[in-house]
Amino acid sequence: MNGSRRVRWPLRSSTALLGLLGGGMALHRRYRNWGATPEEIRAAFPGDELVPEPAGSTTRAVTIEAPADDVWPWLVQMGQGRAGLYSYDWLENLVGLDIHSSWGIEEELQHLEVGDRIRLVPDGWMGLPQGMALPVALIEPGRSIVLREDPSEGPWNGVWSFHVVPIGPDRCRLVSRGRATRQGLLARIADELMDPVTLLMTRKMLLGIKARSEQRRATEQLASGAGGNQPDVRRH
Repeated sequence: MNGSRRVRWPLRSSTALLGLLGGGMALHRRYRNWGATPEEIRAAFPGDELVPEPAGSTTRAVTIEAPADDVWPWLVQMGQGRAGLYSYDWLENLVGLDIHSSWGIEEELQHLEVGDRIRLVPDGWMGLPQGMALPVALIEPGRSIVLREDPSEGPWNGVWSFHVVPIGPDRCRLVSRGRATRQGLLARIADELMDPVTLLMTRKMLLGIKARSEQRRATEQLASGAGGNQPDVRRH
């Protein structure tokens, strides 16, 4: 009898663990393309062509109640050491990333060209002498920014891109697309384990840009309606 119990407990524990992992993966698959429509998930975006098949992709998106031209400046100025990444600053700074997301349009940061680098991680972080900064591979002004994960500089071959898609005079969709070549089994397992964190931070980033764009739009409309000057909405 005791031997039977000793057999059952490991079996039950293993079954429970497999069920938990299976449920977590199913939940992850359901939300990995958070906010994106089926059409957006299937669509080809600028930059996708830089990573040939076979490749995997994630698409995350949010609707913003502001014109595309009001959203674009927030994307142009993003980056560590610039206007931030509009995500969970407190969480990023907890691990030493030194990110401070602006609530204002920084005019001195409104110039971005192909070849410039958007820094994600500062120099020296976690033993990385040059940190991590992705080069801008493609820009369609007012519409798309494509950042390149070049295999000549690291282990990944991919792109991280942002697209502003108008859906009316005063509304747009902000889409984040991640696309990378399919790696071996271990790399794919690592991606699966890390992607929930990426989803968490990217979701907050999209919502952060949404909040800033809509607040600035509301402030401009209020100032215009009142016939006064637009107040400074920056928060430092």
